[in-house]
Amino acid sequence: MKKKLYWQIPFLLFLIIGTVFIVRQQRSTPYQHDEGQVFGTFYHITYQNDSSINNAILAELAKVDSALSMFNRESIISRINQGENPETNNMFNSVFKLAEQVSDNTGGAFDITVAPLVNVWGFGFKTGNPPTKAVIDSLRTIVGYKKVALDNNHIIKKDPRVMLDCSAIAKGYGCDVVAQMLERHGIKNYMVEIGGEVVTHGISEKRLPWKIGVTKPTDDSLAVDKELQTILNVKDMAMATSGNYRNFYYKNGKKYAHTIDPKTGYPVQHNILSATVLAKRCAEADAYATSFMVMGLEKTKEVLKKQPELMAYLIYADHKGNMQVWYSPSMKDKILK
Repeated sequence: MKKKLYWQIPFLLFLIIGTVFIVRQQRSTPYQHDEGQVFGTFYHITYQNDSSINNAILAELAKVDSALSMFNRESIISRINQGENPETNNMFNSVFKLAEQVSDNTGGAFDITVAPLVNVWGFGFKTGNPPTKAVIDSLRTIVGYKKVALDNNHIIKKDPRVMLDCSAIAKGYGCDVVAQMLERHGIKNYMVEIGGEVVTHGISEKRLPWKIGVTKPTDDSLAVDKELQTILNVKDMAMATSGNYRNFYYKNGKKYAHTIDPKTGYPVQHNILSATVLAKRCAEADAYATSFMVMGLEKTKEVLKKQPELMAYLIYADHKGNMQVWYSPSMKDKILK
């Protein structure tokens, strides 16, 4: 018995020394901070590694850009919108299929063909001259996610004027792609943020779970006031927020965000000002956050019951115009402030 024990002692010592070495190595490995521009916005990526792999990050983002960026005239989506019929690739197909799925699950509240309506209303808000009913009715004939289909790596349109816009899902998808690349490099502690959409894994430089703030909606048109509404513990999750934080219009004394309902062609008449969603994939969180802005509080609750893997934090104005908060019961443990 004693002999057996003697043989075990060196083995245990080896395990202890090995564990201490690994922990020390992890603590001494620096965190890299890479940032830049992509998809018409900025990215900030923090990860624990001996050296920067920003070139690999840029290569992944370039792939997403060449498939989905509206700012790149040579991208697959831009060529489709210019009336060409390019062959799509796996990245484009993955995003298109997810968009289709979210559209089905939200009754069409999420719609990658809504851009013409968003654009005409955006211009109307700026000039103070909203589009006429005739203009809206005309545009509605070319809006609707069921007016496009993916068939054998090609987009089929029911009307050649239909345009695609994946901006409400592409940033989230870009976060997912970079996170997957970091994992392939053996990096376990990271935060990927593109235009406010976030994916995290492991721990931060402070040896703590990643904490992400949700900005309070305000009327601060210059974006000077960035007071936080809450701080969330986003450990090994993806987070996306949708909300025209500084773009509101008033109707009967109530405050509404500039969000267009794809089905009616008009701004939504509910009063959600900001929707934050936690999910396993950032593309999914991105798309649902946009959907919830369109759907309103009660319909959002219905979707969340059917999609329990999603968590939502909603900021809305009550009937008196006061800011209120509602969040999924499963979100409670994530709220730090």
